[in-house]
Amino acid sequence: MSETGGILVLNSGSSSLKFGVYAADASEKVLLSGSAEGIGHASGSLHIRDGEGQTLVERESVLESQEDALKTLDKALREHLHAAPVAVGHRIVHGGPKLREHQRITHDVLEELERAVHFAPLHIPTALKLVKQSQKIFLDVPQFACFDTVFHRTMPEVAARLPVPDELYEKGVMRYGFHGISYESVVHRLEPSVPARCIIAHLGSGSSLVAVREESIDTTMGLTPTGGIPMATRSGDLDPGVLIYLLRAEGRNADELEELLNRKSGLIALSSGESDMQELMKKAQAGDEHALLAMNAFVIAVRKQIGAYAALMGGLDLLVFTGGIGEHAEAIRQQICEGLEFLGVEPASDKVKVLETQEELQIARHCVELLKT
Repeated sequence: MSETGGILVLNSGSSSLKFGVYAADASEKVLLSGSAEGIGHASGSLHIRDGEGQTLVERESVLESQEDALKTLDKALREHLHAAPVAVGHRIVHGGPKLREHQRITHDVLEELERAVHFAPLHIPTALKLVKQSQKIFLDVPQFACFDTVFHRTMPEVAARLPVPDELYEKGVMRYGFHGISYESVVHRLEPSVPARCIIAHLGSGSSLVAVREESIDTTMGLTPTGGIPMATRSGDLDPGVLIYLLRAEGRNADELEELLNRKSGLIALSSGESDMQELMKKAQAGDEHALLAMNAFVIAVRKQIGAYAALMGGLDLLVFTGGIGEHAEAIRQQICEGLEFLGVEPASDKVKVLETQEELQIARHCVELLKT
């Protein structure tokens, strides 16, 4: 392989790995992109495309882990780009209270991530494995961590503080917020004219909203990505008494609560088994009452949060939808907007935009800047 190449971006999900290779300059040219979906499942797939969108690799196969996906990606880089990456950028959901800047990954950063595992036990271990595997494959290539929490550092104390004793706040128990890299990419596309009162709704299997006055001033997710509105398999906000009840009356332990709140709640619970919004919409249209309940609960939760943030900012200039549901489920967007006419919100109005999230490109932008330091 030659000595120069693009910036490889790895966007790790619970059972997926999105990736892209971008020119290591200000051109933002895409050299390669793709994803490994359904990792660990029989229905898994791998797709790699060149910069023009032409398919290079299309494989329906079982990839046992993200490490397997990365090895396959490395082979594709060698075969099609003939150049090693000049940097590798990683999306990391949570860095805990001490990692609140996008930065180069060092031994100390990895140790701090190990200590922060309890803040996002479903996400950080997977990310750590991927970083370490990437370091083995791409020897001596600088690797950078881009954290979803960074965008929300600007929240005022009244938004960031949770109503718990100071001793817990000092240990990092606070509102961090997530989907920050997605929100950064949306704000970047809106620049230089970001409206004064903007709400961005990142709606997907994981969903959140953010109130933006040039920067984040409040967001729905809190200490972890479990909070906020109900999601595909996550509960969103709950009365804390529910957890006390489960601990005392049913003897549930922490692992069982984690499984319940992150994998068995939200839409999949309300619908009695379905978490995919497109499938829920089909079932609801066919008369499935459970699917309709789940869909309505999601729509109303998003609509209520938009109203709350409009009240916080004294009005609304722009509502942006992004994420898988936000971008592709027009019927859901329309239902969310119903009842918001008093804010001037209608699906076809100039006050509503649908923008594709560009997390991988946003990470590449950060890497270009970090390489200069």
